[in-house]
Amino acid sequence: MKKIILIATLFLTAFTGVKAQDDNGPDGGAKRREKVKALYVAFITQKLNLTSDEAQKFWPVYNQYDNEIQGVRKDMPELEKQQTLLNIKKRYQDKFTGILGALRCEQFYKADGEFKQKLLDVIRKKRQNTQQGLRFRNQQDNI
Repeated sequence: MKKIILIATLFLTAFTGVKAQDDNGPDGGAKRREKVKALYVAFITQKLNLTSDEAQKFWPVYNQYDNEIQGVRKDMPELEKQQTLLNIKKRYQDKFTGILGALRCEQFYKADGEFKQKLLDVIRKKRQNTQQGLRFRNQQDNI
């Protein structure tokens, strides 16, 4: 339980710090992606309780998987895009199962979705706070 709280705290702190960086800089987005990737690796490693041997086998396969997922065209019809993503997941399921076993492979897909949901929640909260700050400043300007 303490590990989960620590990971969540690190996740929220690191992502908040990332937003404070200059987004307009030439590598502001790259730094943000690097931090999110590092948080993802820590989150998945902790959730799956990966040994160092398993991690050495898992992460290169995951990187191939992620590259294929990221390569799916954004402009294709939604149903076709979902089918393509599903096909990629099915293809890599055997590879992940070979490294992690069937149960932990399933846990990986769940943890992947959980991380993405938490990331979206943090982004939404930051945007909401930013918009509230802008509204407050606009109200002050009108006074």
